[in-house]
Amino acid sequence: MGDRIDIKALAAKLSASSGIAAKADIGTVAASLGLAGQPVAVGDDCAALPDGDGYLLFAIEGFINEFVAADPWFAGWCGVMVNISDVAAMGGRPVAVVDAVWANGEAGAAPVLEGMRAAARTFGVPIVGGHTNTRTDRGQLSVAILGKAKKLLTSFDAQAGDVLIAAIDHRGRYREPFNNWEAATDAPSARLRGDLEILPNIAEAGLALAAKDISQGGIIGTAIMLAECSGVGIDIDISAIPLPDGVALERWFATFPSFGYLISTTPEKADELILRFAARNISAAVIANVKAGSEVAISDGTDRIVIRDYAETPLLQLGRQEDAA
Repeated sequence: MGDRIDIKALAAKLSASSGIAAKADIGTVAASLGLAGQPVAVGDDCAALPDGDGYLLFAIEGFINEFVAADPWFAGWCGVMVNISDVAAMGGRPVAVVDAVWANGEAGAAPVLEGMRAAARTFGVPIVGGHTNTRTDRGQLSVAILGKAKKLLTSFDAQAGDVLIAAIDHRGRYREPFNNWEAATDAPSARLRGDLEILPNIAEAGLALAAKDISQGGIIGTAIMLAECSGVGIDIDISAIPLPDGVALERWFATFPSFGYLISTTPEKADELILRFAARNISAAVIANVKAGSEVAISDGTDRIVIRDYAETPLLQLGRQEDAA
């Protein structure tokens, strides 16, 4: 990995991450809505609604105003893409999306809508309706999705003794000035669709029970959310994290990849799971051990520093009905 990482400085920066801190809003809003203890678990990438012998998956994403204003076409693309990623993280396949777009005139809405249309065409997922307001002073966007799953990957089923695999498509670049790692807009449609099939295939093959889409909180924030929902601890080995060429670990920890997942599985299933990603030229490696406890920590083989103990400082405060009872 080149020069030795200053793990204490890295830990301090991760602990103060705004991307991680923002995830606390989820728990605050969920509490205000009285969602704890409901039959459908809250805190996962999608709400999983039992449907026959499988599940309907329902999710929504919203985007910060600055992002929509700075890169409206890509915001529209992401509106579709990140929802599809959430469905895949649950072991599902997308069915359709709807959108809500606010803009200052039709010209303001046009690039957002063009980005959404391009992504929908690329991923083969139809846009079937939504809500539009072109008479407002600022651009805003949210997109919701419906999907289906036969077998679930969840945020609630990581178990002590598991290993944590990071699977991220390195074939991209940053879309400056944000920490968005973009590996999709110029990729072949068939390849992108095939890559997304890895996740439901993993679920249906019984290779894993728990997974989470790497979101704005990056690898560490996503690990904290997965750990808290599952009631486990996670120790991340920073030397085990594969990096794209020319990308520093500090920035990679803050990165929101267009294709990126954390998957918790038993050690004996890890090799086969990694091979499924490798067969499609996607980087996948064991980066952490799942342990008993409530600490999420990083280590370099010498030092170990806790980034968050969610028992002392909860982030989401969410779980399954039996966990919340």
